[in-house]
Amino acid sequence: MAEIDRRTSLALGGALLPALLIGACKASSDAREHENAQAGGDEQPVTANEDLMREHGVLRRILIVYREAAPKIAANPAQVDAAALATAANLFRTFGEQYHEEKLEEQHIFPAVAKAGGAAANLVDTLKAQHKRGREITDFILDQTRAGRIATGQAEAVARAMLGFTRMYEAHAAREDTIVFPAFKAAMGQQHYDELGEKFEEIERQQFGGDGFDMAVDKVAGVEQALGLGDLAIFTAPPLARG
Repeated sequence: MAEIDRRTSLALGGALLPALLIGACKASSDAREHENAQAGGDEQPVTANEDLMREHGVLRRILIVYREAAPKIAANPAQVDAAALATAANLFRTFGEQYHEEKLEEQHIFPAVAKAGGAAANLVDTLKAQHKRGREITDFILDQTRAGRIATGQAEAVARAMLGFTRMYEAHAAREDTIVFPAFKAAMGQQHYDELGEKFEEIERQQFGGDGFDMAVDKVAGVEQALGLGDLAIFTAPPLARG
């Protein structure tokens, strides 16, 4: 009887050992994958709309810079770092206008949405007109900050241009995020949509020689720091005054 129990134990042990080893290996592999993901080593694929919307996040941070700087410029242009504003405007030009707008929206998003028809298609002409107006304003901001300072005689005009630009693009990006981009995805088959996500990443690498989004985030963060806008806490609303 003891011999039978010993043999049974050995048999069970032999059967369980491979399973235990497999489980241990899988746990170790899962742990490595988690560590890689935490360290950014295991890059996850980005869908086309996710790419577009996170790019809007960068552009919105530039809008915040403009909105915060405008009243200071109007009051005393010398107190604002014009070189940092020029960097912000250049970033909006290269990342926002020449890449996001021209290479993605105007070449791929808008034609697909216009072809599909519906509410989103009715916005396309206005969105294009706003792109054109935005480029005119960017030209003006770059011209006025090129010398590293804003002339006192142009301060009011620069402040108005920045606030007008911000007001337009806040509405513009919000309509794209909630109407145009969902309509674009709906107009694509899943395979074509996935392929476009890969194509967008390829265009980004070609345009910037690497991850343009990461580069843009670093650059806008530098602008925020230069203008005293780097701490998110300063934007916290004050306590309500209760009567």
